[in-house]
Amino acid sequence: MEQINAIELKHVTKKFGEVIANDDINLNLRKGEILSILGENGSGKTTLMNILSGIYFPDEGQIAINGKEVTICSPKDSLDLGIGMVHQHFKLINVLTAAENIILGLSGKQHLRMDKINNEIDSIIKSYGFELDPKQKVYDMSVSQKQTIEIIKILYRGAEILILDEPTAVLTPQEIAKLFIVLRNMKNAGKSIIIITHKLNEILDISDRVAVLRKGKYIGTVPTSEASVDSLTEMMVGEKITLDINRTEPVSPEKRIEMRGVTCKNREGISVLKEASFTANGGEILGVAGIAGSGQKELLESIAGLHDIESGEILYYSPEGRVEKISDMKAEAIQNLKIQLSFVPEDRLGMGLVGSMDLTDNMMLRSYKEGNSIFTNRKTPKELANQIVEDLGVITPSVDTPVRKLSGGNVQKILVGREISSSPIVLMVAYPVRGLDINSSYTIYNLLNEQKEKGVAVICVGEDLDVLLELCDKILVLSSGHITGIVDARTATKEQLGLMMTSSRKEKKAND
Repeated sequence: MEQINAIELKHVTKKFGEVIANDDINLNLRKGEILSILGENGSGKTTLMNILSGIYFPDEGQIAINGKEVTICSPKDSLDLGIGMVHQHFKLINVLTAAENIILGLSGKQHLRMDKINNEIDSIIKSYGFELDPKQKVYDMSVSQKQTIEIIKILYRGAEILILDEPTAVLTPQEIAKLFIVLRNMKNAGKSIIIITHKLNEILDISDRVAVLRKGKYIGTVPTSEASVDSLTEMMVGEKITLDINRTEPVSPEKRIEMRGVTCKNREGISVLKEASFTANGGEILGVAGIAGSGQKELLESIAGLHDIESGEILYYSPEGRVEKISDMKAEAIQNLKIQLSFVPEDRLGMGLVGSMDLTDNMMLRSYKEGNSIFTNRKTPKELANQIVEDLGVITPSVDTPVRKLSGGNVQKILVGREISSSPIVLMVAYPVRGLDINSSYTIYNLLNEQKEKGVAVICVGEDLDVLLELCDKILVLSSGHITGIVDARTATKEQLGLMMTSSRKEKKAND
């Protein structure tokens, strides 16, 4: 008997002007399976899923759900067909409970008693092995609990097909293991699941099959049992590439940045970094790990003079033996002291680059003083812009193109390239490969290693624990604003880091 697919896409094409995001895609999702969709940034994964979830409408092609051809014109159409998508960025109201968020916007539920609704949600929780209290307020939840609400929200609405966009990006290894147990339980119950992710080892662990897209085209689908990291990478990129980070041993590391008992508050007056103390050495890469919002942003910005501190101090040790207290200085004052500090912030176009300026003008932003700067004319910065475009494979019509017209990955390459080119003594990078394809990511990793070998103190905030363990010499772990430890990256494990990333929250719960 012929198998009926949960989803079947036939010759689906989607264009945005002259750009073909999806080019004649043929793909299917079987009933009761977990299908991973893999591809570099710009391969068309998100566009394709947005078509299924009713955000975009295809220009050409057909969609069949459970063997029946359908038309999806809106998210409501998608949900009515049993398709639910969980996006990377959660859409929850913090002051409401889990249950109140789950029923929000559902007609016919407002008249029901909350104890009945809580019982219905409890039934879903027990069916699939979730861990959640329906009565708990969202503001008091971990990231994984918030993600659980989003998944239960679409299950409560009757979804039989689930699309998860980068579901493990902000989870600890322990939370990922729990999520995978839940996903397998859902699959065994007959649900069909699509996962969009870039983590190849996780794809091999959880998927039944892997579908690969490249530059908007469908390359093929392979059983996970017949795939490997190397084979999937080759399908995704189109050629064999070496995925090795050339980490070297530190040689004569010297103290460059010392943070002593630093506390920072956010705009609401809440302490987001709490009595943080650590040392970053030249000739080493110090990784920073933590669940999103644990104080990573404030840690880097306080060193760069972009975030005021409430207490404590930050010291800079120059190669000439000079010691400067920089915790009371703004960014411009730090530069005026000729402290060679480069910073790649998380907010690329908000803090790092000016979107309306072209590549050459953005190179000139590294000049803070008039007169002796190498950037007093446009020739040298233009040469630098051309060099970064060539070395990092930036896709742009020319160096005269406004940065805002480039893709996120190309913007990231420009920013990282510019900061490294300034010959820093201290280099701080937040998520330096976010938005980059695998090949470009490993180029950046090896550039960071080159800086380390030149004696630069590199501080790298990352979200992929596998990469931090392979790239860094030491890893500092943040949990709810506290530094819970600094470990040797050569001997630490993901599981150890995961426990440290949640220890502060667990201690708080135990004391409540």
